[in-house]
Amino acid sequence: MPEGTAPAAERADSAVPTTAVVAPPGSPEPAGAPGGPAAPGLSATRSEVAFHGERSGRAPLTWGQRAIWHAIRRTAPNDHYFNIGRVLPLADRGRPATVPEALSALARLMERHESLRTRLLLSPQGGEPGQILTDAGTLSVTITRAAGLPEAAAGAEVLLGRLSATRFDYSAQWPVRVALVTVCDRVTHVVLVLCHLAADGHAAEILVRDLRLLVRRGSAGRPPATTPLDLARDQHAAAGRRRGAAALAHWEAGYRAAPPTMFPDPRAEPRSPRFWTGRIVSPALARAVGAVAAAHRVSGSTVLLTASAALVAAGEGHRTAAVMPIVGNRTTGALRDLVSTLSQDGLFVLDLADAAAPTEPSGLGDAVDSTGTAGFPEPSGLPEAAGLPEASGLAEASGLAEPSGRAEAAGGPGPVTGGREPTFTDLLPAAYRAALRGYRAAVYDPVEWDALGERLSAEYGTDVHPYCCFNDMRLVERVLPAGPPATPQELAEARRRTVFGFPATQDRVACRYCLHVTEEGDALAVSLTADTAYLPPEAIRAHLYALEELVVASAAGAPPPLTGLRTLLETAGGDRP
Repeated sequence: MPEGTAPAAERADSAVPTTAVVAPPGSPEPAGAPGGPAAPGLSATRSEVAFHGERSGRAPLTWGQRAIWHAIRRTAPNDHYFNIGRVLPLADRGRPATVPEALSALARLMERHESLRTRLLLSPQGGEPGQILTDAGTLSVTITRAAGLPEAAAGAEVLLGRLSATRFDYSAQWPVRVALVTVCDRVTHVVLVLCHLAADGHAAEILVRDLRLLVRRGSAGRPPATTPLDLARDQHAAAGRRRGAAALAHWEAGYRAAPPTMFPDPRAEPRSPRFWTGRIVSPALARAVGAVAAAHRVSGSTVLLTASAALVAAGEGHRTAAVMPIVGNRTTGALRDLVSTLSQDGLFVLDLADAAAPTEPSGLGDAVDSTGTAGFPEPSGLPEAAGLPEASGLAEASGLAEPSGRAEAAGGPGPVTGGREPTFTDLLPAAYRAALRGYRAAVYDPVEWDALGERLSAEYGTDVHPYCCFNDMRLVERVLPAGPPATPQELAEARRRTVFGFPATQDRVACRYCLHVTEEGDALAVSLTADTAYLPPEAIRAHLYALEELVVASAAGAPPPLTGLRTLLETAGGDRP
């Protein structure tokens, strides 16, 4: 058994049974409990669910946990921003569960996944924290009652918002909050809110799947192949540290090839609150992304990442873009079903002068995305081992040296084969390879990553950080329907259904440009949270409409020239709402 891990059978509390202890009917929800009072039209009680896992122990934080902990510290006290919420409907098919059945399933979920029984272990000397796993305890569950299914569904969404709106006490509270919504003593919905130290978006989906299986079948199958404690010990061992050092070599190469930051100069007085989120929901974009991806044999995620990078570079006058995609890091079988925070930032560096016009299909192989769930095929010609770029041929220490013969930033990329002006889709072969390198170099120690940034910032005399993030939160990409691709007229008609708005503002986010991709029905939903000192609200709107126009035009057979992207940002959206 690994050092620092104690089996439950060796402790005096090992006889605690796995039961669901339900509070007496009518017991009020304690004042100040996360989520506050019940949603309108719902009454609430609370129950304590006892659980008993197999072991306890201590370990350093995994690198994914360290990464999110550093982000939490930079964002506090607004770190509830990182909470992850899910609603599990139980009345949509099959018979709804009883309250005792749901509580018993929650107990087994706590026992199955060690991350749900793991809390932050703060260092008394103020150093890097660790994690402490507890074998046994109780979880407080809110139980609400609704008059009918419509009220239950609405109440679940209200509870989700309320439970998500409060930051966790990372060292004192379990990293999960749960509420049950019932109709006539049957559970119709389970609301889960997770601390990001315990789970990322993929892990949240694993928990929803396992909880559904535990409720319906009483079992979720074989347990995960590894645990967060074991992963932490592996990463902090000598072999893990060598892998991390190889990844950071890619980061240093990328930093030296790109401008120090994507958004160097404020352009407006910041609004209050300072950070605004714009959101576009576009059926046309969903169809267009799939069509462009299929035509160029890349993933839809690569299409969107490339589009956002190219627009940022054009808007800020850079020839080279540096974007930090969130990478799932679930490329091995042992990690596919692990509930933990594995995602970390990758580094995607794209020189717009690398646009090429192949005369035949690129032959890039299977499409990839940043979720890390499908593995990463190796295109021919890429370095082996860690899949990292060679260090030779980097720009000089300033990070701004232009190789001879390349077009200047103001003029954009030069002509491609045959004198044709390069277009957006000409970037996709190079972008695919750059994304693959970035995905493979996204597992590293954030402490060493911070040290690299500090060293380069001191060397350059300015802050070195892209402050430009991309997060494709879809677990899978929707398969294009059979048949011919959408015509330009069909895409134009679909664009009439595009909806845009500013759904949220925040006081503090540790970035200047954060693009998130999700799905909403048959549409793609793309949100951009930005620092209004660098991207005022009108620029946020322009970036999102330009992203849609760039990809839709490419799918319609008229990809915009790279030299026209700045103009596209100035005109995109027009009089559209």
